[in-house]
Amino acid sequence: MSFVGNLSSDVKQYLVVTANYWAFTLTDGALRMLVILHFHMQGFSPIKIATLFIFYEIFGVITNLVGGWLGARLGLNRTMNTGLLLQVIALAMLMVPSSLLTVVWVMVAQALSGIAKDLNKMSAKSAIKLLVPENENRQLFRWVAILTGSKNALKGIGFFLGGGLLTLVGFQGAMLVMSAGLLLVLVGSLYLLKQDLGRSQFKPKFSDLFSKSRSINVLSAARLLLFAARDVWFVVALPVYLAIEFNWSHWSIGSFLAIWVIGYGFVQAQAPRILRILRAGNQDSQNDQPPNGRDAMIWAGALMGIPTVIAVLLSPSIGLLNQYAQLALIVGLLLFGAVFAVNSALHSFLIVSYAGRDGVSLDVGFYYMANAMGRLLGTILSGAVFQYYGLTACLVISSIFLLLTALLSIALPRRALTI
Repeated sequence: MSFVGNLSSDVKQYLVVTANYWAFTLTDGALRMLVILHFHMQGFSPIKIATLFIFYEIFGVITNLVGGWLGARLGLNRTMNTGLLLQVIALAMLMVPSSLLTVVWVMVAQALSGIAKDLNKMSAKSAIKLLVPENENRQLFRWVAILTGSKNALKGIGFFLGGGLLTLVGFQGAMLVMSAGLLLVLVGSLYLLKQDLGRSQFKPKFSDLFSKSRSINVLSAARLLLFAARDVWFVVALPVYLAIEFNWSHWSIGSFLAIWVIGYGFVQAQAPRILRILRAGNQDSQNDQPPNGRDAMIWAGALMGIPTVIAVLLSPSIGLLNQYAQLALIVGLLLFGAVFAVNSALHSFLIVSYAGRDGVSLDVGFYYMANAMGRLLGTILSGAVFQYYGLTACLVISSIFLLLTALLSIALPRRALTI
């Protein structure tokens, strides 16, 4: 306790924001797995299960755009705590008896959860900008990488948590446990977070929702394509393909994807160290500089090659035997996750770096609106393209999106902007 007492005010606030984000992320990952497993047991097809999350993604687009404006006007403490409260309500909605869990009811609950998640994420990412001293880009990169990477690792752990709670206490019991735990976190957050955190000195107009910065607009477009490239084959196509072609059980698929997300989060948290190791290979101090637009372009180009190679190896003309096709897909997925994690960490740093300190949530909210649009586009294409053309077509589209991401990144600044 004395160690915590000796920390600076900004570090204490960073720890509160991080703990808040961690708690929310655990319930977010657990809720997704609970919904998937519960409705699979109810006889829902994979495509129908995917439709339960459409509102989650649609409202994520709206929330990031409007939430950034609200954060600048009201303060990030209020938007973050509102996100926690909405998640508690969404979980409470799903405590009703199974006979009342209609598709529409669950979609509405998922919509609330989507709003909650993006309010919480936008607030956490924006808050870091304000807690790091000006011009300390290396520290900013480390803090952003740690927050983002740990969040994704915890989301994977949340998948296991959801499966465990479903086994131990059932669907409704799991919702009760998670809502009670999150309510305790909300009480602590209301007490510990600064009341004026992130509130802009000016009152932004609604027209200020859309970024006027060229760098942020280009980065947002690249982010949209980056996440569409991931989700076009990862969300629906991959799990269904593993079940149909390789006869994986649903539990095996869920466990594998959970481990993938945990590993993805670990690599993301280590992105600053990975970049230092890969740069140049000498002791020159410039190798420790924060990333810039050139790094984003190079890493997007490297990522593009992975789904391309997987698509070639899985094509009928190559004709790999079943066991080798599985190996190619698994190895390819692991490589994709590692390189994608670095790409995502680079983008997460760049948006916080580019954003202005006053009204930071406006820029961050606009950027994560593009992120949510990419997830939505990828989710829709993943089901439709896979159903009519198969996994190889999804991988080809992923490669095209990543090529466009790399081309857009050419227009990003070649130096780290001061904050």
